[in-house]
Amino acid sequence: MNPDPQDRRKSDSTAIGSEPVHETARTLTKEEQEVLLASRRERVARERRRNLIIVASVAVVALLLLVLLIWKWRSAAPAADQTAAVIVSVKVAKVTKETISAPVSAVGTIFPREQATVGPKISAQIRTMGLLKNRVVQAGQVIAILESRDLVAQRNEAIAALNQERANERSVTTGTIPQTNAQDQKALRDAQAKVRNLRTIYERRLVLYQKGGISAKDLETSQTDLTTAENELRLAEQTVALRTAALNPNDRALAAARVQAAQQRVATLDAQLSYATIRAPITGIVTDQFQYQGEFAGAGGKLVNIADVSEVIVKAPFADTVAAQLKVGDPTTVLPTDTTGEQMTGKVTLISRSSDPLNRTVEVWVTLGNGAGQLRANGAAQVTAATLTKTEAVVVPASAVTLDASNANEGTVMVVDAANVAHETKVTVGIRTADKIEITEGLQGGETVVIEGNYALPDGTKVEVTEDKKAESDGTVSEEKKKAP
Repeated sequence: MNPDPQDRRKSDSTAIGSEPVHETARTLTKEEQEVLLASRRERVARERRRNLIIVASVAVVALLLLVLLIWKWRSAAPAADQTAAVIVSVKVAKVTKETISAPVSAVGTIFPREQATVGPKISAQIRTMGLLKNRVVQAGQVIAILESRDLVAQRNEAIAALNQERANERSVTTGTIPQTNAQDQKALRDAQAKVRNLRTIYERRLVLYQKGGISAKDLETSQTDLTTAENELRLAEQTVALRTAALNPNDRALAAARVQAAQQRVATLDAQLSYATIRAPITGIVTDQFQYQGEFAGAGGKLVNIADVSEVIVKAPFADTVAAQLKVGDPTTVLPTDTTGEQMTGKVTLISRSSDPLNRTVEVWVTLGNGAGQLRANGAAQVTAATLTKTEAVVVPASAVTLDASNANEGTVMVVDAANVAHETKVTVGIRTADKIEITEGLQGGETVVIEGNYALPDGTKVEVTEDKKAESDGTVSEEKKKAP
């Protein structure tokens, strides 16, 4: 038989309580027993919550202690490092007074100093022409030969016509009876020779007569012979002149004109024949070739472009405010942008007197040598010129200045005193270049400044110069000793 539930609860109550309570519990009602059990459960829950709060508090305190220990350890480490790193190794340089200029740059186009476009002056087929692009040609070198056999035939025909007109001119000028003309010319030449001979005899006899060597009669005979010979000469000259005057002047002029026209025709054909051989007008590189062997070349067309790039001109647009500070002869540096060539030097040779109204720029020409061929025609190059030149300016290396901002005019430098202690000094900068900066306020010149290791260097830090700087100084001294005689 199963025990009654009420009896089971009573037995539980009896087990929990003491003996006196056992007796009392037998007299408790069912409701009182439930209240008693609920109170006991609540007391146990309170104890558990108290224990949980105690454990959580202990954990929080332990965590706080751990955080405090970590913070103290980390704060003690920088202090130990700072105590150990008392002396900082840096590189230094002297503040100097020198001339400095503000660089201005512009990208320009490279043009050859001299270039020429070669084309035919006559229309003909190209008989001989090689592949000339990128080749170097000399002035006067044959670069193409055109077909000219038709011109040769025309020239031969013109020479024959010229000979015919010259023969016609001679017949008109000298008359139609050659024998008579020849006799008259012979008589004229004989008379001239006779006069010269008798004049020589007369002059010798005159000298002899003056010295008493001959009589006056012999002298008079010689003079009479000379006079007779002179009369015969005048007669021969008049005979020839009369025969020439008897011809029609218009016929002679017409014959001469025909001869001249034939000569001009031959000269024209000679010129056209010379045009069949095309030569290079300048020495340079063939940059473009438009026609090749076998093609038909028209008069006025283009065969090749030749550019002399041994000397080039870089035409760069500078702002009009900058161009006003430039002058012809100023030195410049040129760096090609389309090749990996080295920086080259040139000079300003021309500053345009007109300005571009759209972008307010002025074209500046820079001429420089290009013997190595580093610069290409029609390529791009960066031109850098110097403006706002100042003399006796206080200058420091660019790495010595820590600017407040990249475009600021103020910053700081670390000045090293005689005790090798670095002090932060406020400065105002002026002209800037790639490796140097002008100091307008803050330094006087001659100070020693830190150029490497100055970033985040505290004021008053003890520093020492690195061995690299000392070795460099020793090397400079040794080089000076070698150069000394």
